[in-house]
Amino acid sequence: MPITDYTVTDMSENEISLSKYAGKPLLIVNTASQCGLASQLKDLENLYQDYKEKGFVVLGFPCSQFMNQEPLEGEEIAEFCQMNYGVSFPLFDKIKVNGDETHPLFKYLKDQTGNKMIKWNYTKFLIDADGEVVNRYAPTTSPKKIAKDIEKLL
Repeated sequence: MPITDYTVTDMSENEISLSKYAGKPLLIVNTASQCGLASQLKDLENLYQDYKEKGFVVLGFPCSQFMNQEPLEGEEIAEFCQMNYGVSFPLFDKIKVNGDETHPLFKYLKDQTGNKMIKWNYTKFLIDADGEVVNRYAPTTSPKKIAKDIEKLL
């Protein structure tokens, strides 16, 4: 099933089909506002700004499965990220990325990369314009280091 067949929930609890991003390279990231890696939100925003005119989109999925580092809910998350890191890329409702309640999108992403576990916040998945997973990056991988891989997809 291609990535464009999945639906996700936005901050206002509306179902959004990822088909809206068909034909665009994506970087999908599980985020957490209170994580020590949250400063990556600024670098993710910079990637988005640098490449959005060419169709690239960052999609952020808040998750509180790692030491409850996402205590905020809904629009509070978007507000915090915008005010503190200038985030304008799409953020979605909180999800689970591991365990029995793993969101189907993240189950798919993990299956495609052969690694069934997400170890921490800010695990990143690069998706090409055809909806195929082309790479997975560790939480500590700086978004700046992903720029060259994004450029190859544009």
